[in-house]
Amino acid sequence: MATSTRLTIDDFEKLPDEAAKHRELIDGELVEVSGNNLLHNLLRDLLVRLLGAFVEERRLGQIASEQEYDFDGNAHGPDVSFVSARRQPLLDRKRRVQRLVPDLAIKIESPNDTFISLTKKAQRYRKCGTKEVWLLAIEAREAHLCSEPRNIILDENGEFRPDLIPGFSIRLGELFDRV
Repeated sequence: MATSTRLTIDDFEKLPDEAAKHRELIDGELVEVSGNNLLHNLLRDLLVRLLGAFVEERRLGQIASEQEYDFDGNAHGPDVSFVSARRQPLLDRKRRVQRLVPDLAIKIESPNDTFISLTKKAQRYRKCGTKEVWLLAIEAREAHLCSEPRNIILDENGEFRPDLIPGFSIRLGELFDRV
């Protein structure tokens, strides 16, 4: 009887870049993640620019895109993530997979994503210690906010206002219109 060997975060870390590209480590298996379309990439990059400038100016922490983190032995790379200044010393710039979870994770729906896969990912992020998760649906022009005090769905008139980045806000409709 054949047995399969499950990969660890350390195994994933050692893979050549091409072997890890567009893949996440889920329950010991390499899983291909869908490629992003231009609309997805434009929204991700806009969020990185807006949040990055705001966070850097106020020295609130670090914004990153597509950075992989260790979610209880699973390597996931949220589209955009935030690590607070207090936890920033835990980041290791030489690692592919950070050995912590971000304070804030933003996932933008890709064409091949399912609602179930997105909610499972958000649940895993929260279970592992991410304080706030935003799921952005461009076509539906809405956002799902998952955090300790609340789980809500915001339409395009709602505001993208991460609690972990005080003072930052933008109306969702305006955010979607900019891409």
